[in-house]
Amino acid sequence: MSDDTRWTVDAWEDDRTGRCPFAAWFGKLNEYEQAVVDAVIENIVAPLGMNICDSEWGKPLGGGLYEVRIRRTLSAIRTWGVPAGDAEPAAAGERAVLLRLFVTFYGDRVVLLFQGYDKGKDPSERRQAKEIKTARKHLRAWTAQRK
Repeated sequence: MSDDTRWTVDAWEDDRTGRCPFAAWFGKLNEYEQAVVDAVIENIVAPLGMNICDSEWGKPLGGGLYEVRIRRTLSAIRTWGVPAGDAEPAAAGERAVLLRLFVTFYGDRVVLLFQGYDKGKDPSERRQAKEIKTARKHLRAWTAQRK
């Protein structure tokens, strides 16, 4: 895929506080989880953009908020969409993760990352609802910043 069809991926920073919730969350992940998130952004989010919701990777949550679902191993992410014969084998110690990213899409092909969370550590409906509520708050703050 050529670079002109890829989406730009950026992390939202709150103008009032200077805080970047996505970066704060990402910094707390272990090295493997960071590599998984980087691979999803590079191999799934940037190429697909809004079309991510036409795949297993994305889900619209309404009001301009979207969820990116990560539930594979690093090698499976790196080779997603690659013909089976070209796929790389899983490395020793690889494991599937269950992470979520909350994003919006805007402008000329930009994906804005608000935050993420480890659904594998707490898969409860209550935690999911809390994370979505926080992501909606970030979306409202970002929208207000743009006015």
